[in-house]
Amino acid sequence: MAAALALTACGSAPKGFLLPTAAPQTPGARHVDMLVVTTRAASPVPGVIYGGERDASASGTEIVVSVPPNHKIGAVEWPKGDKPDPATEFTTVSIAASDKANTQAWFARMGGEHARLLVFVHGFNTRFEGAVYRFAQLVADSKADAAPLLFTWPSRGKLFDYEYDRDSAIYSRDALEEALTKAADAPAVKEMTVVAHSMGTYLTMEALRQLAIRRGGLPPKINNIVLASPDIDPQVFVHQVQALGPSPPHITIFVSRDDRALMVSRFLAGNLMRLGSIDPTKEPFRSRLEANGHITVIDLTKLKAGDSLNHGKFAQSPEVVQMLGQQLINGQVLTQGGG
Repeated sequence: MAAALALTACGSAPKGFLLPTAAPQTPGARHVDMLVVTTRAASPVPGVIYGGERDASASGTEIVVSVPPNHKIGAVEWPKGDKPDPATEFTTVSIAASDKANTQAWFARMGGEHARLLVFVHGFNTRFEGAVYRFAQLVADSKADAAPLLFTWPSRGKLFDYEYDRDSAIYSRDALEEALTKAADAPAVKEMTVVAHSMGTYLTMEALRQLAIRRGGLPPKINNIVLASPDIDPQVFVHQVQALGPSPPHITIFVSRDDRALMVSRFLAGNLMRLGSIDPTKEPFRSRLEANGHITVIDLTKLKAGDSLNHGKFAQSPEVVQMLGQQLINGQVLTQGGG
């Protein structure tokens, strides 16, 4: 029972609320225009769009989400019924398939003054609509000067499908690598920040590792990587970082020793430590981190915010999410003092 409760940490949104709301724009609401790349198979259910099964290839969709004017930083005001109210709830404004021409036009519109791209990769037990609305919240609250791109992989959004989700994350490595490669090769893109959460951090590091091995190092445009509550074995992480080449991007890791979801993940992994729950002040982590100048660990253990399982502090804490936008996503490097 304890394991079951903890594994709800990356929990999902209510089902089927992505149907566009036919309502005039609400005064004070903010629209988040994101590009979504997914390896999920399409769903025939109205408002679900994509389910939790795997597709043979990746597809792209542009989604505009309306964040209500009464929005509380760190929260998602989930729709409570079939007809969400844009004055008080997150709603979907539009959904459209995206091809190469649409993607270029989207980035020209959304890339901002510095032509930055913000890529987000979600974690375990996350339905498609949950990933979309959580990312919209992160973008709105951080006020990121960057075009938001969501990479969503085939999580079934079910409590006891941990192994299926993990296999689906591995299944999606090539597609994420391809998406990152296309972005890095696009002349219009000048800088890229990649933010990943929980199980999505393993997928992200594997995709980056593949890209670096293929090219002899990562493209310099990928200049910041953020790993929030990473569900990765620390020893595996060391090898992943080593493969990134001689000039890797800066990596920021958010850890919390009271993360209950990672406690369960550790149990499932045969009591092997998870990177997201290390104590960076203790050995062997302290010496290794001090010797590695391109990795910053920010300890959020003392921070109490967001979900009761302490697994989503990076997005649900007003202080952290605003720091992300003001510093890292907008071109600076985060430090422990900044957290």
